[in-house]
Amino acid sequence: MTQQPDVSIIVLNYNRREDTLECLRSLQHQTYLYTRVILVDNASTDGTVEAVRSLYPMVEVIETGQNLGFTGGNNVGIQHALDDGADYILLLNNDTVVAPDMIEQMVSVMEQDSSVAITGPTIYYYEQPEMIWSAGGSIDWKRGLTFMVGEGEEDKGQFGTEPREVEFATGCALMVRRDVWEQVGLLDDTFFMYYEEVEWCVRARRHGMKIVHVPMAMMWHKISLQGRETTPGAYYYLTRNRLLFLSQSHASLQTWLYTLGDYARTWLSWTIKPKWQDRRHLRGVMLRAIGDYYTGKRGRMMV
Repeated sequence: MTQQPDVSIIVLNYNRREDTLECLRSLQHQTYLYTRVILVDNASTDGTVEAVRSLYPMVEVIETGQNLGFTGGNNVGIQHALDDGADYILLLNNDTVVAPDMIEQMVSVMEQDSSVAITGPTIYYYEQPEMIWSAGGSIDWKRGLTFMVGEGEEDKGQFGTEPREVEFATGCALMVRRDVWEQVGLLDDTFFMYYEEVEWCVRARRHGMKIVHVPMAMMWHKISLQGRETTPGAYYYLTRNRLLFLSQSHASLQTWLYTLGDYARTWLSWTIKPKWQDRRHLRGVMLRAIGDYYTGKRGRMMV
């Protein structure tokens, strides 16, 4: 009998106790048995670590002792899994619930086709279980924008059942062969959070790595239907890191001109148009994020 590959599942937590426990509960029902779960905790203060150790003693817990962000926390888990000999590593957001066969579907695709280096599932909104949030990712290089394929669409089978190549897979659920991490490197910690998986996937594709969306692998994400852009913290990272992504991926001058013009138009609209008055509080955040990018401030936003 051929030995099945080991999958290390890295679940990162920062003060999301109930979400993390529900995520771990869904992982208990996976049909693929050759897995181990590693919880990386970024210095939570809500009792997550104690609850996990009590309710899920088989879950390995790593306490970082500080908030290292999405990049730093996951990098701790990735390196730990590599050191322990994992064949595949799955980054999994803690605010998700996975279908019982999700991991089996993704591993099956990668085992059947050695050219597939990275896979991502179909991700639905938790609040509307039939509505797609992501069926892979796409990059508009002309405008310097990234998109979730299928976002906001009801699933009517439009993406079929066969794996399809995409430009990136979201870090919400990213399964990667160990040799890809070894060749491409870990996540870029200068991002802290947001855009890091896009930059990493671009890096991987430039190494010749193939990324596919696996339609039959499914999960549900507790992301707001209204998105995250209206919260100052998220908007800061999305703004600064869009510029950082363009820099790290060596985007063209045309892309840079469009992007900076886009920010200028947005700032002006938020200032003069009454329908955008609920966004006016973000104008200062935008200017700070752009300023921090150009003055070299990376990593976690300084309060």
